[in-house]
Amino acid sequence: MPPDDFTYVYILQSLQEPTRHYTGCTKDLERRLIKHNKGDVFHTAKYRPWKIETAIRFSSEEKARAFEKYLKSGSGREFARRHL
Repeated sequence: MPPDDFTYVYILQSLQEPTRHYTGCTKDLERRLIKHNKGDVFHTAKYRPWKIETAIRFSSEEKARAFEKYLKSGSGREFARRHL
């Protein structure tokens, strides 16, 4: 498997408002952070700039999407708050 064939689940933290976080999923983590910080992502434009707080690499896109979905649930947000 090529080293760039991973899917990342990431948690961003707003530098403007440090209690504000955003969870997403991407194949290109650096490019995605640039888009968030340029204001190209509607859900994050208001609280930029952002930094990556946590990034987890998955070899399976399906597992990455499932984990992202979990992190966006109530129990997943609590898990991330405590452990990530």
